[in-house]
Amino acid sequence: MRIEIDDIDFMGHVHNFIYLKWVQAAVIQHRQRIASPRAITAYLWIAFKHEITYLKPAFLRDQLTANVVLEQVRRKSAFHETTIQRGSEVIAEAKSRWCCVDAVTQRPARVSAAVMACFFPEATDEQTAPALP
Repeated sequence: MRIEIDDIDFMGHVHNFIYLKWVQAAVIQHRQRIASPRAITAYLWIAFKHEITYLKPAFLRDQLTANVVLEQVRRKSAFHETTIQRGSEVIAEAKSRWCCVDAVTQRPARVSAAVMACFFPEATDEQTAPALP
């Protein structure tokens, strides 16, 4: 993942809001990698809640990766845990909840077994996202 000069705050660290951008990108990338093409066009996922714990600062020249794990799917929501790492060192952890929305009606959609099979064919296995762009 490339850190831009505009990502840096007055203390020389990556701005906190940039982490949110990374978490959202990593979860979307994760979902697009494992979902069927039909599921990607039939359902949308809207970020409902993010909780980020900042453990260590990131700096301009750091090489970071984001790892995403689907923790559970319940009713209309998918719960993800994302870690931002510098090498093997975890610098931030995020828990996020995403709401499933029918692409046509734009109304919340229950995550049925069929929907889960489209998006999360290996929902019990850990899924890891590649490095963020």
